[in-house]
Amino acid sequence: MRTVLVIDDNPAVGTALEMLFGLREIRTLIAHSPAEGLDVLGSDDIDLVVQDMNFSADTTSGEEGVALFRSIRESHADLPIILLTAWTHLETAVELVKAGAADYTAKPWDDSKLSATVENLLELSEATREVSRFRDERRRRRKALEAKYDLRGLVFASSATLRVVELACQIARADVPALITGPNGAGKERIAEIIQANSSVKAGPFVTVNCGALPSELIEAELFGAEPGAYTGAASRAREGRFEIADGGTLFLDEIGNLPLAGQAKLLRILESGQFERLGSSKTRKVKVRVISATNADVTTMIREGKFREDLYYRLNVIELRLPSLAERSDDILPLAEHFLEGAAVLDDSARTALARHAWPGNVRELKNAIQRACLLCEGGVVTARDLGLVALRSGNGRLAPEAEPDRAAIDAALKSARGVISQAAAELGLSRQALYRRMEKLGLRTEG
Repeated sequence: MRTVLVIDDNPAVGTALEMLFGLREIRTLIAHSPAEGLDVLGSDDIDLVVQDMNFSADTTSGEEGVALFRSIRESHADLPIILLTAWTHLETAVELVKAGAADYTAKPWDDSKLSATVENLLELSEATREVSRFRDERRRRRKALEAKYDLRGLVFASSATLRVVELACQIARADVPALITGPNGAGKERIAEIIQANSSVKAGPFVTVNCGALPSELIEAELFGAEPGAYTGAASRAREGRFEIADGGTLFLDEIGNLPLAGQAKLLRILESGQFERLGSSKTRKVKVRVISATNADVTTMIREGKFREDLYYRLNVIELRLPSLAERSDDILPLAEHFLEGAAVLDDSARTALARHAWPGNVRELKNAIQRACLLCEGGVVTARDLGLVALRSGNGRLAPEAEPDRAAIDAALKSARGVISQAAAELGLSRQALYRRMEKLGLRTEG
């Protein structure tokens, strides 16, 4: 059952809050002094604390409450705390919110507002614990992978990327073709490198061919080689193809959907038998190559349109690994951004917000370019949202763009909409509670009550 600890020297306060929270099926424990409250925290599972700021008679400084708050923080860093006092000093509230207090309300409180705040914080607390458990499990799985496999220094933090990497490691030693699908710039070649690095042919060559970067008439010569004069402009001496160069290793065929039908037939044959002929030659050659291919195209549509051989697709697609877009694995954005900074600069809060809210249509490649540009433009080694120059996207719930500064009217409207609940108003404005308190202090605004 959800449990709130009330620490207040006034028994009437504890009784009133116990009745109020009981209506919402919230268990309430009461302590009448800081020492008693800390004892309860040490013996019970507490989800939220509502604490007074003054405990001694004729004391209004709030110093006792500040000391209690800091003591709780030392042992319960993530526990939400609501500060409750009859003496409202916004400056003290701002300082404690900066230190991690969840909210600040005055006596006498508004029952509905305080209940809403407590409900929201309890839900947030549970969600935070669940996320923490989830992230701990994810870190455990990643460490297990790093201990067993060579991940080629891949930077990631998302569950989506973790699943792809786990599958890549799992199938690495299987001598079968693999198809990596996903949008341009998402990092498909990095997944191919992980497969190769953990395969039975990891000591062999790793050869990459971007089929989308070659004219269609040259792709076959690039892959299978050519004899002198085999085509217009051919060299005067024989040319080894990429399959021959990759013999005993791995060949990564990027943008496989660009391979012409004639080349597809040859590729199918080499996958099935390891045999092929160079362009302009009747001599059959044989190689042993692990083929990994990648595409951002809708291959099933290409098959229906007669642009891609169905038998080749199924031969390539023994194992398919789908790498999501960067927008679908948002937990990767900040770790990648910091990796691309290479210690040359740091991201401020506005930059982190801008990075998290951008849609990244160009995926990791776009992120890398944005960070490199921002490093050149930033001052004092601090990258801001302005340095990134990203398009300001407004989220579906109407939050402000990263670089926007809410004015008095916007803050007033948000506070009224949230009925004075700071955490709700901050969420509506797209700000942290700390940031909202700072703006309120700057504008001379106070909550009612």
